[in-house]
Order: sequence, then C-alpha cells, then structure tokens
Amino acid sequence: MRASYIAAVCAVLVLLLAEAQLSVAAATCSPSELSPCMSAITSSSPPSKLCCTKIKQQKSCLCQYLKNPSMKKFVTSPNAKKVVTTCGVPIPKC
Repeated sequence: MRASYIAAVCAVLVLLLAEAQLSVAAATCSPSELSPCMSAITSSSPPSKLCCTKIKQQKSCLCQYLKNPSMKKFVTSPNAKKVVTTCGVPIPKC
C-alpha cells in the first residue's frame, strides 16, 4: 500500500514538472525579448551584449519566428543575419 502511494505521488510530481517545463518553454518565445536588438537589426550598428544575450536565450525560438509572416522579414533581413552571426548563434535551418 505504501509503495503504491509513493509511486502515485512520484507520478503526479513528474507530470507537474513536465507541465511546468512546457509552460516555461512556451512563455520564453516572445519576440519582445529581442527588443534590445532592434537598433542593430534596423541599422548597421553592432549588437549590444544584451542583444546577444537575448538572441542566445531565444535561439530555440528562431524557427518559430521564421514561420511567422510578420516576423520573418526581421529574422531574414541581412542585418538580422549579421547580428545573429556576430553574436555567435548559428542561423537555424528550419
């Protein structure tokens, strides 16, 4: 009886942790997080350290942004590619 109770509690904890990780991952893909990069993307100024940090944090979201028609032009522009490369983030192949 006690072993089945412990197994049930462990199963619930695993499910809760998995759900929490999914919601955190979903919440992190926010284009507004890249706002420190806008001046570098829209002009030829070099990216700031904060911009590079944000791009590295949003790296897993870049394909999602590429699939969004309103975001694609910002992600595929020559300056955006230059910023990503300067920050040491590989350009994703989606």
